[in-house]
Amino acid sequence: MSQIHAKSPQHCANKNHLKITKKKLFYTILSSILLIILIFWLILHPTNPQFSLKQVDINQLIVSPTHLLNSSIQLTLLSTNPNPRVGIYYDEMQVYASYKAQQITLHSYLAPFYQDHKGTDLLSAVLVANDLPVASSFNYDLGRDQMAGRLVLNVKANGLLRWKVGLWVSGKYRFSVSCVAVLVFGTSGPAGPLSSRQGTQCSTTI
Repeated sequence: MSQIHAKSPQHCANKNHLKITKKKLFYTILSSILLIILIFWLILHPTNPQFSLKQVDINQLIVSPTHLLNSSIQLTLLSTNPNPRVGIYYDEMQVYASYKAQQITLHSYLAPFYQDHKGTDLLSAVLVANDLPVASSFNYDLGRDQMAGRLVLNVKANGLLRWKVGLWVSGKYRFSVSCVAVLVFGTSGPAGPLSSRQGTQCSTTI
C-alpha cells in the first residue's frame, strides 16, 4: 500500500511567499537598473547631431514644354556627432532636393551607419528625377533666378536614429535636416552645371 504525501497548508503558504519574494526582488532590481539608465540619460542629455552641406553640383535641370523635369544633383553632407559620451545609430536616412517649395528630385536612400562619440562622416548622394511633373511657373522662376545670377536650393533629409549610451541603446527617433545652398549661374545657362562649395550649416530637429 503506497503512502500519500500531503503538503500542509503552511508549507504551500511558505512556497507561495518565496515565489512572491523572488518576483519582487526581480522587479526591484529591474526598476533600479532602469532608474540608473534614466539618470545617466538625463545627465548626458544628448545634443542633436549636426549636419553641414559641403558641396552641391547641379549637373542637369531641364524642364520640357509639358512641364516635366529632368534633374541630376550631386551633393556632399558632413555629419557630426557633438556628444562626448553618446553614440548614434542611423538606421534610415533619405535625402532629396527642392526648389521654390517644389520637390525636384526623388529620394535617395543612404546606407545605415554608426557614428561614435565626437565622430564625423562625409555622406555623398546623387539625386535624380526623370519626367517629374512640376508647376507651370517653374521655367519662369528659373529664368528670373538666372537673370539675378543665383539659385537658392533646399536640401532636405529625414530618417530614424537611435542613441547609444554604454551598452544601452534607445528606441528609434525620427529626425529631419534642412539645408539651404546658394548656387551661382555660369555662362552655360540654366541647363548647364551650377556649383556651390561654400559650407552651409543645416538645422536638425528630432
